[in-house]
Amino acid sequence: MENLNHSPILEVAWRKFAQYDATSVKRTAAYTRLRQWIAIFGLLATLFAILTTIYPESFSEIGEFILKILLISSPIIASLLAAFANKFFATGDWLISRAGAEETLKDIYMYRTILQKNPKRREWLEKNLTKIQRSVYRGMNGELVMETYKGEVPPLPRFNPKYPNSDSGFHDLSGDEYFSFRLENELNWHIKKVNQKQSERTRLQLLILGSGAAGAILAALGGPFTLWVALAASLTTTLLGWQELKNLDLVVRNYSKVIMELTIISDHWKNLEAEERTDTEFYKMVKSAEEILWSRNVEYIKAMQEALQESNLDEEARLINRVIEEQRDADRRLKQSFEDSIVDTLTEKLDEGHETLSETFEEALNNLAEEASSEIVQAELA
Repeated sequence: MENLNHSPILEVAWRKFAQYDATSVKRTAAYTRLRQWIAIFGLLATLFAILTTIYPESFSEIGEFILKILLISSPIIASLLAAFANKFFATGDWLISRAGAEETLKDIYMYRTILQKNPKRREWLEKNLTKIQRSVYRGMNGELVMETYKGEVPPLPRFNPKYPNSDSGFHDLSGDEYFSFRLENELNWHIKKVNQKQSERTRLQLLILGSGAAGAILAALGGPFTLWVALAASLTTTLLGWQELKNLDLVVRNYSKVIMELTIISDHWKNLEAEERTDTEFYKMVKSAEEILWSRNVEYIKAMQEALQESNLDEEARLINRVIEEQRDADRRLKQSFEDSIVDTLTEKLDEGHETLSETFEEALNNLAEEASSEIVQAELA
């Protein structure tokens, strides 16, 4: 029945996966853009400082004024962005949602392969989905802020019905189907990604070396080039920070290990004759492949979380945080001065009023005594 119609629990699982996956992709892109802008404004601050220093006196004063505005605003904007990132991205929630997506995907394939003959597999998958959702909730510090996935499942582009012999995402898989749809697909993906990461790592390392060399050359030239050494140093520092954040060395090693292990499993399955591809071999392949992929995911997330902690933005955010704290202190001092002025004025007026009333009372008392002793009052009383 489940092969002919979409299993309700698989529909739920695919939507959970799509939601976690989309959240991770979106938040990763947002954080990456934010870090890029922080780096750019940090570099611009150094550049504008140099340009302001060497700005010719014969040039327009408005140009110098604009440069000074840019010089002042660049570090402030960089610090503001860093404070924003610390506030809304410090938990690495995109890594948590990625973990949720990959664990959900693992359970989906277990459901469709090893557990396909288990009558209680729906209860098993439902229980695991609940466990994953609670884990994601805790990992996000109790803030499960995600958009509802409203697209088709399984989600594009991972599963595309336009391609022939593509995985429908709902039917039970045979050994050859799992090998094609899951194992080979993941193997090819990791091979493609490891080459991309290696190219990125090489480019980044060349830029770091080039920036360092440029700084040394500028320092050796001296004279008017001396100021530009600061820009080269700033660029080198920025690139090194980006390298630490991306953690490309570990990612390449991690992906390489997955490629090696999946290749071994792939070669073993290819070496089996048709009659040797039994359920035992099938389930062994599934279990081994899923364990390898999940281990890779755990190691990757752990490494990226460590890189995130090591490359925190506290230093960059310090400027705007100090400004905000000073503003709060100044506001408190201003309000305190308002209160003190009001209280002092009130006290002064109260003292004046009390003094006036006391004088009036004393004067009235004296007048009363004089009037009481007057001949007219005495005659009236007699």
